Amino acid sequence: MKARVHVMLKTGVLDPQGEAVRHALGSLGFDGVEGVRQGKVIELDLAETDADKARETVTRMCEKLLANTVIESYAVELV
Repeated sequence: MKARVHVMLKTGVLDPQGEAVRHALGSLGFDGVEGVRQGKVIELDLAETDADKARETVTRMCEKLLANTVIESYAVELV
């Protein structure tokens, strides 16, 4: 089973990488981009075949390592 984790900075946390991308897009002529938030996607190949157990395991992974839950939020997607 595959799991995909989407990690983003929480609303209100400054995103300097996103701001740099927004500025670069403007420099390249892409006007009208008012904001950019940059995150990361982590794909995991799991041996687990039970969807509920897989989601629980990946959630624990996120809480312990994959996301800094103080400033980041995450969403788990099983694919």
